Amino acid sequence: QVILAESGGGLVQTGRSLRLSCVASGSIDEIDTMAWYRQTPGTQRREWVASSTRSGVTRYADSVKDRFGISRIDTDAKNTFYLQMRSLKPEDTGVYYCSAPGALKTYWGQGTQVTVSS
Repeated sequence: QVILAESGGGLVQTGRSLRLSCVASGSIDEIDTMAWYRQTPGTQRREWVASSTRSGVTRYADSVKDRFGISRIDTDAKNTFYLQMRSLKPEDTGVYYCSAPGALKTYWGQGTQVTVSS
């Protein structure tokens, strides 16, 4: 079992920055890729934002690739995964989720709210 816990959300103005964190604990040996998703208001679907593998391969959605950056610190006890968001726009508003595919299931955090005011 892997437990994911996000933090760092909040209310910011357009153009500002925010950093989200996700701490993975528990059976972290079974996870490799860690990803960020978001669910924007009025939608049911979670949109993939960015992901990173243990070996350092990173990928970004086109909508954020020039503004967002991801990084991670893996230790024996936990993995910490960051999402640095810059030049935020109102359309970045949503609940941001950390996710990690495991051996038998995909793990999700509880989400953290990001609101960008215009």
